[in-house]
Amino acid sequence: MKKSHFLPTLLLSILLCACSNESGELHVYSIIHDEETKALTDLFTEKTGIPVSYLRATTGELVNRVIAEKNDPQADVLLGGASNYHMQADAAGALEKYKTSAAEKIPEYAKSKNGTWTGFCVLTLGIGINKERFSQKFLGKDIPQTWDDLLDSDFKGEIVLTNPVASSTAYLFVQDQLQRLGWDAGWKYLLTLAPLVGQFPDSGSAPAKLIGTGEYTIGVSYLHALAKYRSEGFDIQLVAPPQSVGDVDAISIMKNAKNLSAAKKFVDFMLSAEAQELMSSIDFTIPVNPDAKGAEGSIPVADIDLIKYDTQKAADQREEVIARWTQEVK
Repeated sequence: MKKSHFLPTLLLSILLCACSNESGELHVYSIIHDEETKALTDLFTEKTGIPVSYLRATTGELVNRVIAEKNDPQADVLLGGASNYHMQADAAGALEKYKTSAAEKIPEYAKSKNGTWTGFCVLTLGIGINKERFSQKFLGKDIPQTWDDLLDSDFKGEIVLTNPVASSTAYLFVQDQLQRLGWDAGWKYLLTLAPLVGQFPDSGSAPAKLIGTGEYTIGVSYLHALAKYRSEGFDIQLVAPPQSVGDVDAISIMKNAKNLSAAKKFVDFMLSAEAQELMSSIDFTIPVNPDAKGAEGSIPVADIDLIKYDTQKAADQREEVIARWTQEVK
């Protein structure tokens, strides 16, 4: 298997099953971007000698795979995705417990109490603005600075937000509104915003890309994704709205993992300062390991006004929220 190729499901399953012993490859389901996945797995192989193959797909697809395959997992590790998705997989009995000394320095908010998942970087939501397109379409209008500013009807068709059914980024945004405003007021906000959205792509990286290329004016995305596109020369202004949410990208091991030893080594690797600094250098995420430094241009969590986000509530409500979103929005 070539590490950077997205193979068809049948071929992937055949290859994974063929290499299921402890001395074989480590198999990873990766929610983080391909560039980061390749860089991290290459470094892991360089340091340990353990080869890695991976499948890169959306959060919803891979979490559903992990749960469906819990009795016969076709991968060893789930890399990435907000913590509530790992909670969902854990509640389904699909994750292995692994309490490691490598997590001792990791803050309590970034790891599960039972050891089934651990965070390796902080994720915070924000608003991205294509400055040139905004000035052309909304001359004299103030750039939105809060979540409520997005409800301006003038922005209809100019906002891009990912689909929370498939994307952990969008589900985090939905939960931000439900938790900061309350259930009823939060749904009123979401159902007012939805008709103003021009596109609901499945990939969490899509809004930053679409506003960067000037196809839309306003995008809701992770701040690190917006910062990355800005660093590449795109005319993007970052806005960190008050009452936002922060979560962690997490890693977990599949229950009944066929290469448990290598999976544990990979978790330890992802919790290291070296791995987290490498990831931040590529995509501007904020490391959770206190010994690791975030890339220049990333926005420290201390500079962002965050609500007290209840990750367990977000996980418990997910089915109900997604069902209502599907029925009332798309």
